[in-house]
Amino acid sequence: MNPEATGIEGNLMVEADPALREMTDRLAFGRASVRRVNREGFCLKVIRFLSIPILVMIGLLFFAGHSFAQTQNTNSNPNALRTLSLKELMDIEVTSVSKRPEKLSETASAIQVITHEDIRRSGVTSLPEALRLASNLEVAQVDSRQWAISARGFNNTTANKMLVLIDGRTVYTPLYAGVFWDVQNPFIEDIDRIEVISGPGATLWGTNAVNGVINVTSRNSKDTQGLLLSGGGGTELRGFSGIRYGGQLSSNAHYRVYGKFFDRGSGLLSNGQDAVNGWHLGQGGFRLDWDTSKANLITLQGDYYSGRMGQRNADDTVADGGNVIGRWSHRFSERSDLKLQLYYDRTHRRVPNTFAEVLDTYDVDFQHRFPLGDRQSIVWGLGYRLNKDDVTNSPGLAFLPRRVSRQSFSGFVQDEIALVKDRVHLTIGTKIEHNEFTGFEYQPSGRLAWKLSQRQTIWGAISRAVRTPSRIDRELFVPGTPPFLLAGGPGFVSEELSAYELGYRTQPSDRLSLSFATFYNIYDHLRSLEQLNAPASFPVVIANGLKGESYGAELSSDYRMTDRWRLRAGYTELRIHIYPRPGSTDTTRGSGESHDPNRQMFLRSSVDLTRHIEFDAAFRFVGGIANQKVPAYGELDLRWAWRPGPRLEFSIVGQNLLHDRHAEFGSPNNRKEIERSVYGKVLWRLSQK
Repeated sequence: MNPEATGIEGNLMVEADPALREMTDRLAFGRASVRRVNREGFCLKVIRFLSIPILVMIGLLFFAGHSFAQTQNTNSNPNALRTLSLKELMDIEVTSVSKRPEKLSETASAIQVITHEDIRRSGVTSLPEALRLASNLEVAQVDSRQWAISARGFNNTTANKMLVLIDGRTVYTPLYAGVFWDVQNPFIEDIDRIEVISGPGATLWGTNAVNGVINVTSRNSKDTQGLLLSGGGGTELRGFSGIRYGGQLSSNAHYRVYGKFFDRGSGLLSNGQDAVNGWHLGQGGFRLDWDTSKANLITLQGDYYSGRMGQRNADDTVADGGNVIGRWSHRFSERSDLKLQLYYDRTHRRVPNTFAEVLDTYDVDFQHRFPLGDRQSIVWGLGYRLNKDDVTNSPGLAFLPRRVSRQSFSGFVQDEIALVKDRVHLTIGTKIEHNEFTGFEYQPSGRLAWKLSQRQTIWGAISRAVRTPSRIDRELFVPGTPPFLLAGGPGFVSEELSAYELGYRTQPSDRLSLSFATFYNIYDHLRSLEQLNAPASFPVVIANGLKGESYGAELSSDYRMTDRWRLRAGYTELRIHIYPRPGSTDTTRGSGESHDPNRQMFLRSSVDLTRHIEFDAAFRFVGGIANQKVPAYGELDLRWAWRPGPRLEFSIVGQNLLHDRHAEFGSPNNRKEIERSVYGKVLWRLSQK
C-alpha cells in the first residue's frame, strides 16, 4: 500500500488537531520496520544494556563512599536546603501501589514521587513539565501544547497504556484511551505530590494501567489558607497569572478557590516558519475539606476550564469542560478504613473541519480495607462507570455510531500477607472488569517484597494487564462515508501484557539513596493494520495482528552533597521489538505504535547559595527516536530565585537553553521544534502555608 497515493493525509489531517492527526498517522502511515527480536540472543542483549546502569550505580557508590568522609559531620542549620531529608523522603507514604498508605522505601514497585517542593524548585508551570522530574517516564514535547508521555515504551501523543488520575479522577478519553494533555491544568502550587509508577498497576486501577500509573494528589484545603498571587511572562510563555484564596468555615471545615490564566506563544515548523499554534486557557475551581469527626473526612472539589488553540489555515480549536468530585473517607482504625468517591466529568473539543466531541463521564468507586488476623491486610473494592460520547463527524473521518452510551463494572481484591513479620511480604490480587466491547477481563498480579535490612529492600512482581478497545479501534472510518480506506475492526479485542519485574532499593547512608528496577514484558494482540480483502489494497482494517517484547532497566539516585546541596540522577535503558502474528498482513511492524528512545539520562541539582537565594539546574539527555528520525539531544533548564522573606519570591527560569530550537517528537513531514525560552515569575503569599 502506498499511503502517499491515497490522499488521506492531505484530505484529512492537514493542520488538524495534532493529537487526532497522530491517531490516524500512526494507524495508517507507519512506515519504519522494527527488526524482529533474535530470541537466541536475548540474554546477551540484556547483559549488554544492563551493564551501563550497573556501572553507573557502582560509580555512584564509589563516589559517595569518598564523599561521606567529607560530609558526615555536617550539622543541619537554619540555611539548610528547604526540602525533606532522605530518611523523610524514603518514609513518605504512597498509596498508588497498594491503595493503602505504605512507606516509599518498602513498596514492591518501581515508583518515584515528585513532591510539592520538587515542583516549586523546578520552576515548571504545567503538569507535563512537572512529569519530567520523574526519570522513569518518557516525556516529549511535541509542539507548543501537545505532549507524548508514557513509561516503558509505546510512547506517542495518543499513548494508550498509561493510566493518569488527578485526585482520583481518571482523565483518559475513551475516544482513543489516551490523555489530552493540553487541558490537564491543575493549579501548580496546590499539587501535594505526584506518584509515578512504571510498570503495570491494573490489579488495583484496572484497564489502561498497562505500562504505568500517574497519580496526582492535591493538597488539603487546610494547608492552603490565606491569599496567594502569582504572575509573570517571557518569550514562549508570554503571560500567566494565578490567584488562590483559602478560608475557614468552622474549626474543622476549610476551603479554597482559585483562578488561573496563561497565554503561550506559537512554536516553529522544522523549516523555521511559524507553526501558528499559540494558545491560551483559563481555569477556575474550588475545594472543600470537612473533618466531621476524627474518623470522617468529606471532600468536595471541582474545576472548569476553557481555551482556544491556534491552527494553520483553519479556525481555532476550542476546548472546554469541567468536573466535580465528592469523596467520603471513614477510618475505623489504623489498619481499617473505607472510601466512597463519586465524580462527574464533562469535556468538549471542537477541531474545525475535522471533528467535535462532547463526553460525559459518571463514575462511582468504593474501597474497603481491613485486617485479617495479625499477618494479613485485605483491600477490596467495586466500581461503576458510564460514558456518554457524542461525536460530530466530518467528510474526512467518522466515528460510527456517532453517539454511544457505554457502561463498565469492576471489582478487585488484594491480600497482603506477612510471610515473615516486618521482613517478607507477599501481595496477591486480581481485578475483574466487564466492558461492552470484550466482556469480562481478568488482571491478576503477585508481588513479593523482602526487607533485607532497615535500609535495603528487594522486590519482584508478575502481573497481567490489558488495554481494552477504544472507539478508534472499532469505530473509526476514513473517509466519513463509503467507500472506506481505513475501517475500525468490529472484532478488535484487548491488547494483553504479561510483565515480569525485579527491583532493589537501598539507602547506604543518610545522604544517599539508590533505586534499581528491571523488567521484561510480553505483549500480545497489539494493534495492527490488516488488508483483509487482499489483493485489494482497501479498506485497511484495524485488528490485533501484532505481538512484541520489551525489556529494560531504570536507575535513580538521590544524593545530599551538603545540607544546602542536593543532587538527583536517573538513567533508563529500553528495547522494544514488535512483529506480526501468524497470518497477519500488517507491514508496519508496529512502527506507528511506539516512538521511544533507547536511553535517557537526567541530572538535577538544587542548591541554596545563601539564606535567600536558590539555584536549580536540570540537564537531560534523550536518545534518538529511530522510527521518526528524531536525533538525540541534550538540554539544560535553570532557575534562579530570590526569597527575601517567607511570603515573597522572585524567580527567573530558562528552559532548553543549549539550543535555539530542537525537535523532541514527530515524523519529518509534520514535526514541530521546541524553542529556547526564558520567563520571570513573582509569587506572593499572605500566609506562610
